Amino acid sequence: MKKKDISHEDCRASLRNIGDALYVIGGKWKLKIIVALSEGNSRFNDLQRTINGISAKVLSNELKEMEANGLVIRHVYDQWPVAVAYELTEYSQSLTPVLIALDNWGAMHSKKIRRQMNKVENN
Repeated sequence: MKKKDISHEDCRASLRNIGDALYVIGGKWKLKIIVALSEGNSRFNDLQRTINGISAKVLSNELKEMEANGLVIRHVYDQWPVAVAYELTEYSQSLTPVLIALDNWGAMHSKKIRRQMNKVENN
């Protein structure tokens, strides 16, 4: 968006809407979890192995928040040991166009982003 492309009221509405969306999907891990679950149901340990760098504690907390916000369904299987799997809801699947756009944007700017990441890490 360029300056003056939208009215003040539209800008405020966009800020509110984006704030609402980020409340549900914001943070370092939630979108990565959604992408990992897009292949289908996944058990906790499989999710942790798929998502590089996420600790069990962080994954557990993120999944609890995502379940509370209606993004995932938690299935507990009555067996020994108890097995737990997670599944995306229709609500979270409505993020597919957003994730595709974000994936495309990341691919388009990957070299620049990686250079900036290296600069930050080396300082």
